[in-house]
Amino acid sequence: MRSISRRDVTKGAAATMLALAIGRGNATEQPADALLAPIKIGDVELRNRIAMAPLTRGRAGASRTANALMAQYYGQRAGAGLIVSEGVAISATGYGWNGSPGIYLPEHIEGWKATTNAVHQRGGKIFLQLWHMGRVSHPDFLDGATPVAPSAIAVNDTTYTPQGKKPYVTPRALTEAEIATTVRDYAQATLNAREAGFDGVEIHAANSYLIDEFIRDGSNKRTDRYGGSIENRLRFLREVTEAVVKAWSPSRTGVRLSPWNPYNDMTDSDPAKTFTAAARALNEFDLAYLHVHETRTIANRVAPAMREAYRNTFILNGGFDAATGAAAVKAGEADAIAYGRLFIANPDLVARFRVGATLNVPDSKTFYTSEAKGYTDYPALAG
Repeated sequence: MRSISRRDVTKGAAATMLALAIGRGNATEQPADALLAPIKIGDVELRNRIAMAPLTRGRAGASRTANALMAQYYGQRAGAGLIVSEGVAISATGYGWNGSPGIYLPEHIEGWKATTNAVHQRGGKIFLQLWHMGRVSHPDFLDGATPVAPSAIAVNDTTYTPQGKKPYVTPRALTEAEIATTVRDYAQATLNAREAGFDGVEIHAANSYLIDEFIRDGSNKRTDRYGGSIENRLRFLREVTEAVVKAWSPSRTGVRLSPWNPYNDMTDSDPAKTFTAAARALNEFDLAYLHVHETRTIANRVAPAMREAYRNTFILNGGFDAATGAAAVKAGEADAIAYGRLFIANPDLVARFRVGATLNVPDSKTFYTSEAKGYTDYPALAG
């Protein structure tokens, strides 16, 4: 895919705003207009630049299989230009969240077909997020086995397992042979996602999970070719990305990174240097997009430098509303904006942005239950 320049973004947004203004019969610009322009990411045509960020909701139950309730939930939100699914376990050893779904068994593949059909029937596009939890799992999820990670460093916190709240355990450092096996698991999960009807996959390399653990030097203390220098710490990311694009296509693959997120004790001595290098390294794959999670109001943001380093479609996520998201697109800071919590409570978020409607407020008490309440019952706009 041709690299999209800031000039392309600005011109495209301007043309869309003019067309929308003509359609309304006046030239009044709405706050979200720049977000409503279509865009092509890799081989996938999106009808707007509003993405639904991956959101862990835990409705798959003990079977780890996507179900009818999940199909309803994702179908309700198909107005997004792109939906990125919640994190989906690539293997039994990568699992670690109550009620989250998998993509490694035949029944998982079949279960997801109802969701992809629901989204496609409403004209939407959906990528599956490939997830390995690394050290942020627990033996209770793994039939008593020890979680794996780049290094044997525990998270100083607790987690909720099927047996209740427990402290994290010290993980076991992966051998190089096991790293190679894990790379193959990512490739197989990609093939499974394609069979399930997804439009593409997003490699979850953010927010404290396995690939992020390799990238950041606070969690990676290896002394072999997967540790030490930035180049070495990025090796696992590059190997996973190479395997995934070979399994399907670079034009159907995105990557998500989070340079500053401190969740689960994550640190890095030089986030700007590390993650700019990561963005630059991903250029070799000609991916559909790079998706960066970074709170837009923090000091010392890394996303602008990553935007400069990365040549293809760039998606930002982190505290945007309609006006600030549109402004970021118009300014060339991103090609699209991903929204998380706003999509939880507003299944018709795009329609609300289009007309400047009031937004529903999400109920955090129902984020991780197993019920429809707080999941599929948020009201849409009247009429």
